Amino acid sequence: MATVKPKIAAAKRLVVKIGSALLVDRATGLRESWLRSLAEDVARLRARGTQVILVSSGSIALGRRVLGLPQGGLPLEQSQAAAAVGQIRLARAYEEVLAPHGIIAGQVLVTLEDSADRRRYLNSRATMQTMLTLGVVPIVNENDTIATDEIRYGDNDRLAAQVAVTVGADVLVLLSDVDGFYSGNPHLDPQAQRFDVIERITPEIEAMAGEGVSGLSKGGMVTKLMAARMATDAGCAMAITLGSTTNPLRALEEGAPATWFLAQGDPQTARKRWIAAMKPKGELRVDAGAAQALREGKSLLPAGIVAVSGRFGRGDPVAILAPDGARLGLGLTRYTADEARAIIGRRSTDIEAILGYKGRATLIHRDDMVT
Repeated sequence: MATVKPKIAAAKRLVVKIGSALLVDRATGLRESWLRSLAEDVARLRARGTQVILVSSGSIALGRRVLGLPQGGLPLEQSQAAAAVGQIRLARAYEEVLAPHGIIAGQVLVTLEDSADRRRYLNSRATMQTMLTLGVVPIVNENDTIATDEIRYGDNDRLAAQVAVTVGADVLVLLSDVDGFYSGNPHLDPQAQRFDVIERITPEIEAMAGEGVSGLSKGGMVTKLMAARMATDAGCAMAITLGSTTNPLRALEEGAPATWFLAQGDPQTARKRWIAAMKPKGELRVDAGAAQALREGKSLLPAGIVAVSGRFGRGDPVAILAPDGARLGLGLTRYTADEARAIIGRRSTDIEAILGYKGRATLIHRDDMVT
């Protein structure tokens, strides 16, 4: 039986990675006509009900042109200065091409620490989830103005995969300088063969990965394969396709050459597995009403909690116990232990008066819970 390729038209939540070499021409600067065609693709997908997140390089490449900095490697301070100048222009460029379609763009700057630290991870997740709910297209980029080597992703392939995992996307597309994953470097080996579909990343597939040749893009096939493993393990299918063509997402929909890496399960199941494997740092005992609500798939509200034990911070895993002490589940808390103790048994509308700030209505959201 032939393997069925995923289709971006069927995606509920799509992440698209755009490299510097696609967005910025060394001689002429921003490729405005190409960017407008990408905006057309985004508008068409959103009209079908697909939520879209763009992970875009380009800030340093744009900034170095404005500042007159040389091509090639730059000292860290100059790279960060170029990024600071370029980020403004990059955000404005996306705003200008999406606005004619009635689409609002929002900039999200992240570093590796934002995914490594669970609290920052939850903040990023909540922010982007809210943006998508409000109809915004997040434009995500690594925060090159503050990131140093030890806190960098270093490439936007893995950043895009991490964003896909964070927001629970079901499809990730890497717009690349090659049209897929090959058995060897197609620029050097004329016998190299492109894979249409890779069902699972095996040691043999890993051995075939080589480095890219683009002067502006950092990510070669090694990083793309790392991104594919990260995404597919989280239930997100991933495609590598040539990005330089006009309307690249439409081209992919219409059968342009690409390599699809198949998802291993679905995003929600993968996230639940990740949470279930954590060791709880505390416990929340709930009343009978809350226990029943949890069994019905609802979130945990402060009003349903009768006792808090342990020391935990925001984003830490905590066990949820029934009135008789039986374990009902495990979840990531949105409040610290001290905050949770202060608001147990209280209505969500009372949180601001008790804590001094307007917190989240749920103590553990159902998406962050395994029962």
